[in-house]
Parts: sequence; structure tokens; C-alpha cells
Amino acid sequence: MLCLKSITLVSVSALSETQSNEGRSGRPTLCRQCGAIVGAGEPQCGVCGAPTSSLPTPSQADRETLKFARAVLNRPYKFTIIILVANVFVFLLMWQSSGMSSQVLWQGFPEPVLEAYGAKVNALIANGEWWRFVTPMFIHVNLPHLLVNMYSLWMVGPYVEKLYGSAKFVVFWVATGIAGVVASYLTVRPGLAVGLLGRFIFKAQDVPSAGASGALFGLVGVLFVFGIKFRRELPEGFKRAFGTGMLPIILINLFIGYVGRGFIDNAAHLGGLMSGAGLALAVQYRRPGERKGVAVTWRVLQGAALGLVAVSFFSAARHIQLPSVSELQRPPGTVENPAFLNYANAMNEAQEAFVQAIHDNDASNIDVAIQKLESTPSLDPKADELRNQLKEFLARAKSEMARPVDRTTQNRKSRLVEDYGAWSKTYGEWLKEKVKTNVQSIING
Repeated sequence: MLCLKSITLVSVSALSETQSNEGRSGRPTLCRQCGAIVGAGEPQCGVCGAPTSSLPTPSQADRETLKFARAVLNRPYKFTIIILVANVFVFLLMWQSSGMSSQVLWQGFPEPVLEAYGAKVNALIANGEWWRFVTPMFIHVNLPHLLVNMYSLWMVGPYVEKLYGSAKFVVFWVATGIAGVVASYLTVRPGLAVGLLGRFIFKAQDVPSAGASGALFGLVGVLFVFGIKFRRELPEGFKRAFGTGMLPIILINLFIGYVGRGFIDNAAHLGGLMSGAGLALAVQYRRPGERKGVAVTWRVLQGAALGLVAVSFFSAARHIQLPSVSELQRPPGTVENPAFLNYANAMNEAQEAFVQAIHDNDASNIDVAIQKLESTPSLDPKADELRNQLKEFLARAKSEMARPVDRTTQNRKSRLVEDYGAWSKTYGEWLKEKVKTNVQSIING
């Protein structure tokens, strides 16, 4: 997640003072003017400044809201800290594997390092590397990515953990994080990554994806639904922080995702957000003071979630293939040979021409793209096959542009987009393997 505003609870400062003053002179109460909690013995409300001399004795409803307030202060949030430390630890390992270069801290880790530590790559998941549904929530691309996400976790995580308890918090984190990765996996659909909405949700290329933002959006979803479910019992300050008070945070982040839709994984954010909201709807909330202890079921689920994370990273470690120092230090542009670069550039321009024709109804670049494909030297039989298939897609797109727009034409265009999407996946896998082969040949040579 590239941005998640901090949650400011209006009543938090008053809550801290409430605990220290409650035993000295009576009970805390609620300000009838702004709804904030006023510590016992305070002459005026610390939020709006209203005098407390005329405030009535707390009612039963007021006492219920104070129970929520005490829960936010009294319950521990140790697993928020543990998850934060785990993310930092994995980041340091990735930095070490990247040669401890200060440059990669800001520009981002190389793709081979991201893949080695378990970033989400659809082609690798399809090849049986299932742990990539779990490990990405502990992996970050660069230092700003880590700092923003960990600051967001520090601001949001303690409230979820204190309200629901550590067992449910861990389950929420892992479940919503996986949901975000699954959503990202399902939305690598080149054929659908057209138009403003299509490019916001779907991705045209299978590139490494990582970050805790899916799980963080999940926690936001939990607090959003929690605030709505218990809006009658929450103190006024809590209402401004939870429930509908979360809407500005959600909308701001979705807007940022829309602006940065070329590199932000919005599908992971939406997957985490919706799964977190769904869990908050389904999971029963234990109000403070109702009963002691945690249900055995949630302890078992907590252990299973932590076990899944441990097994996933163990599986990643067993299959890890870290790039060599010489590969990481090689200047850009020396990996591929000139013939391969010419081929890749021609294929990229042809794909752009195809998308432009389908999305913008502009076929002006199709003929030029076909000419460049035909003039590109042959690499191998598979490369020729992929190139010829792309030429066919371009020709079909141009042909459909010349037809009148009707239902039959729309159906043919939909089939064309589906065929192109399947081809794009095959081409992406071939391209990744070809790059690895060229790198290895340079190293061995």
C-alpha cells in the first residue's frame, strides 16, 4: 500500500488520562456536547472545552461506551509488533541478498530477488509454487514501500488486535493478506486491462507483486464494518475513527491507486478490503467484560495461520535461487543480445498497437507494427510462432475495425480479446525463460 492515512482517535488522549484519574475522584463521563470521554475530576472537556460541572452521572449506555474505550487501552497488541518485526527482518534479508547496495533501497530490489523470496508471480504459482499466495504479504519492494506499510500497520493494527484479541487479529491478517494475493492472481488478464476501469483492476503483464497492503486494507475493512455494527455503543470519538469515519481513508487510497494504476496492485487492495469487511460481518465480537479467555477454536485457527506462514517461508527457502553478485551488478542492457532486444522491442510495439486498436478503435499503428515484426530476425521456432500469432491478432483487429458495429462484431472482438489474453500468458512465460537463459549464458561465458 503506497498510502494509508493514520487513524486519529479523538478520544485516545482522554482515555489515557481517564485511567489515571478514575480511581482518584469518582467516575469518568461523556461530554454531552462533543461525545468525548472526560476523565474523572477534570474541570472541562479536553476536546471541546465544555465545563464538566453540569454533566450528569454516566448512564448505562455511557458505561457501555467506556467498556469499548477501556478495551482499546487495556488489551495487548503484541502480534502487531511481531508482524512488524517479521516484515523488517525479511526486508533486511532481501537487502543482504541484493548486495547491501543503498541504491536498491530506493529504486527497488531486482526481480530475481523478489521472486526468490516469494513474490507473487502467476506463472510460478501455476507451476506449483503455492506458497506465493502467502509470502508476498511479508515482502516489500523498496524502503519507502516498507516504511509506509509498517507505519500504517502501527497505526491500524493495535486497534484491531485490542478490539478482537490477538487470536482473531492473526487470523484476520493472514486471511485478508491471502485474499489480496488471490485477487491479484485472478486479475492478471491482459485482454481485460483496457479502459480506465479495466486498467485500474486488471493487469496486462505478469510481473512480481508484493507488499502488506492487502492485509492492511483487510484491517481497514474490519474497522469499517465494526464501526457500523456497533455505532450505537461507540463513544463519539470512536465513531469518527471507525465505521463511516474510515471512508475518507478508503477513498483516498483508492484514488491514489487509480492515479498509480500502472504500478499499484489495486486488485490486492480491493481483495483485502472486501475480505476484511466480510470477516467482520461474520465473526462474533466479544464485548469487553463479557467473559474471560478466548475460544479454543480461535486459538487453533491462530496456530494454523502462523503455521501456514512458517511452512510457506520454509517452502520458499527450499526452492530459493538467489541471483549471483555479478548478475546483480551488471549494468542495465547487457543481459540480452542485440537480436533479442530487437525482437522484444518489436513485440512490445505490436502489443501496444493491438491494445490501441481494441481500446481506442485506432488502427493507425497496426501496419507499421506488422512491418517491424516481419523485419525482425528469427530467434528460434518458438519465437517465430509467437510472432506469427501476434501478427494474426493484429490483422484480425484491423479487420474488425472495418466492419459495422453490431452484436456479431462485438462477439468476434470478445473472442479476439480472449485469444490474445491466452497468447499473452504464453508469451510472458516464454519471455521470462528466455531472459533467464541469456543471463546464464553470459555468466557461464
